[in-house]
Amino acid sequence: MIQGYFGSKGELFFEIELIAADGSRIIVDALLDTGFTDWLAIDTQDAESLGWRFQEQEESRTALGVATFNLYQGAVCLDDQEMKVPVVVGDGIPEILIGLPWLEDRRLVVDRIFSSFYSRVNLPVNIY
Repeated sequence: MIQGYFGSKGELFFEIELIAADGSRIIVDALLDTGFTDWLAIDTQDAESLGWRFQEQEESRTALGVATFNLYQGAVCLDDQEMKVPVVVGDGIPEILIGLPWLEDRRLVVDRIFSSFYSRVNLPVNIY
Protein backbone atom coordinates (compact mmCIF):
# COMPACT_ATOMS: atom_id res chain seq x y z
CA MET A 1 0.00 0.00 0.00
CA ILE A 2 1.21 3.47 -0.79
CA GLN A 3 -0.22 6.73 0.45
CA GLY A 4 -0.73 9.85 -1.56
CA TYR A 5 -2.06 13.31 -1.00
CA PHE A 6 -4.14 15.97 -2.71
CA GLY A 7 -2.37 19.02 -4.06
CA SER A 8 -3.78 22.52 -3.74
CA LYS A 9 -5.87 22.10 -6.91
CA GLY A 10 -7.24 18.64 -6.05
CA GLU A 11 -4.61 16.71 -7.99
CA LEU A 12 -3.33 13.37 -6.63
CA PHE A 13 0.35 12.91 -5.83
CA PHE A 14 2.19 9.72 -4.88
CA GLU A 15 5.72 9.24 -3.59
CA ILE A 16 7.82 7.02 -5.87
CA GLU A 17 11.53 6.25 -6.11
CA LEU A 18 13.44 6.84 -9.33
CA ILE A 19 16.42 4.50 -9.67
CA ALA A 20 19.43 5.92 -11.49
CA ALA A 21 21.62 3.86 -13.80
CA ASP A 22 24.28 3.72 -11.05
CA GLY A 23 21.72 2.28 -8.57
CA SER A 24 21.24 5.43 -6.53
CA ARG A 25 17.67 6.37 -5.67
CA ILE A 26 15.78 9.62 -5.44
CA ILE A 27 12.36 9.99 -3.85
CA VAL A 28 9.94 12.24 -5.75
CA ASP A 29 6.27 13.14 -5.73
CA ALA A 30 4.57 12.05 -8.96
CA LEU A 31 1.25 13.36 -10.21
CA LEU A 32 -1.33 10.72 -11.16
CA ASP A 33 -2.64 11.81 -14.57
CA THR A 34 -5.68 9.72 -15.52
CA GLY A 35 -5.52 11.09 -19.07
CA PHE A 36 -1.94 9.88 -19.53
CA THR A 37 -1.77 6.42 -21.10
CA ASP A 38 1.94 5.74 -20.60
CA TRP A 39 3.76 4.67 -17.42
CA LEU A 40 5.88 7.67 -16.56
CA ALA A 41 6.78 11.09 -17.97
CA ILE A 42 9.66 13.31 -16.88
CA ASP A 43 11.70 16.22 -18.16
CA THR A 44 14.71 15.56 -20.40
CA GLN A 45 17.14 17.00 -17.87
CA ASP A 46 15.87 14.61 -15.17
CA ALA A 47 16.13 11.52 -17.40
CA GLU A 48 19.66 12.42 -18.42
CA SER A 49 20.77 13.12 -14.84
CA LEU A 50 19.50 9.65 -13.87
CA GLY A 51 21.58 8.09 -16.66
CA TRP A 52 18.54 6.44 -18.24
CA ARG A 53 19.00 5.14 -21.79
CA PHE A 54 17.28 6.54 -24.86
CA GLN A 55 15.25 3.91 -26.73
CA GLU A 56 13.33 5.61 -29.57
CA GLN A 57 11.08 8.52 -30.52
CA GLU A 58 7.28 8.38 -30.32
CA GLU A 59 4.49 10.70 -31.40
CA SER A 60 1.79 11.25 -28.78
CA ARG A 61 -1.40 13.26 -28.69
CA THR A 62 -1.43 15.87 -25.94
CA ALA A 63 -3.91 18.54 -24.92
CA LEU A 64 -1.97 20.91 -27.18
CA GLY A 65 -1.93 18.54 -30.17
CA VAL A 66 0.49 15.92 -31.45
CA ALA A 67 4.04 16.13 -30.12
CA THR A 68 7.18 14.04 -30.52
CA PHE A 69 8.69 12.63 -27.35
CA ASN A 70 11.74 10.55 -26.64
CA LEU A 71 11.25 7.17 -25.00
CA TYR A 72 13.79 6.09 -22.41
CA GLN A 73 13.96 2.99 -20.27
CA GLY A 74 13.82 3.88 -16.61
CA ALA A 75 13.72 2.06 -13.30
CA VAL A 76 11.36 2.92 -10.48
CA CYS A 77 10.29 1.55 -7.13
CA LEU A 78 6.62 1.80 -6.17
CA ASP A 79 5.20 0.07 -3.11
CA ASP A 80 8.53 -1.79 -2.56
CA GLN A 81 8.35 -3.22 -6.09
CA GLU A 82 11.22 -2.39 -8.46
CA MET A 83 10.44 -2.38 -12.16
CA LYS A 84 11.76 -1.17 -15.47
CA VAL A 85 9.27 0.97 -17.35
CA PRO A 86 9.16 2.96 -20.58
CA VAL A 87 9.47 6.66 -19.82
CA VAL A 88 8.14 9.48 -22.00
CA VAL A 89 10.75 12.24 -21.91
CA GLY A 90 10.46 15.77 -23.21
CA ASP A 91 11.62 19.31 -22.60
CA GLY A 92 9.51 21.39 -20.25
CA ILE A 93 7.53 18.63 -18.53
CA PRO A 94 6.76 20.50 -15.29
CA GLU A 95 5.69 17.56 -13.10
CA ILE A 96 6.71 13.94 -12.96
CA LEU A 97 3.63 12.10 -14.21
CA ILE A 98 2.43 8.56 -13.63
CA GLY A 99 -0.28 7.29 -15.93
CA LEU A 100 -3.04 4.72 -16.14
CA PRO A 101 -0.82 1.63 -16.59
CA TRP A 102 0.06 1.91 -12.87
CA LEU A 103 -3.54 1.00 -12.09
CA GLU A 104 -3.72 -2.10 -14.32
CA ASP A 105 -3.00 -4.45 -11.42
CA ARG A 106 -3.68 -2.14 -8.49
CA ARG A 107 -6.79 -0.84 -6.84
CA LEU A 108 -7.08 2.88 -6.08
CA VAL A 109 -9.10 3.84 -3.01
CA VAL A 110 -9.57 7.52 -2.19
CA ASP A 111 -10.98 8.91 1.04
CA ARG A 112 -10.71 12.67 0.91
CA ILE A 113 -10.89 14.50 4.22
CA PHE A 114 -11.85 18.17 4.05
CA SER A 115 -11.20 20.91 6.53
CA SER A 116 -10.69 24.62 6.11
CA PHE A 117 -6.96 24.26 6.80
CA TYR A 118 -6.03 20.76 5.75
CA SER A 119 -6.74 18.35 2.94
CA ARG A 120 -4.90 15.05 2.96
CA VAL A 121 -5.81 11.68 1.50
CA ASN A 122 -4.68 8.15 2.19
CA LEU A 123 -4.55 6.29 -1.09
CA PRO A 124 -4.01 2.60 -0.63
CA VAL A 125 -2.85 0.96 -3.83
CA ASN A 126 -3.19 -2.77 -3.40
CA ILE A 127 -1.40 -5.26 -5.62
CA TYR A 128 -3.33 -8.44 -6.31
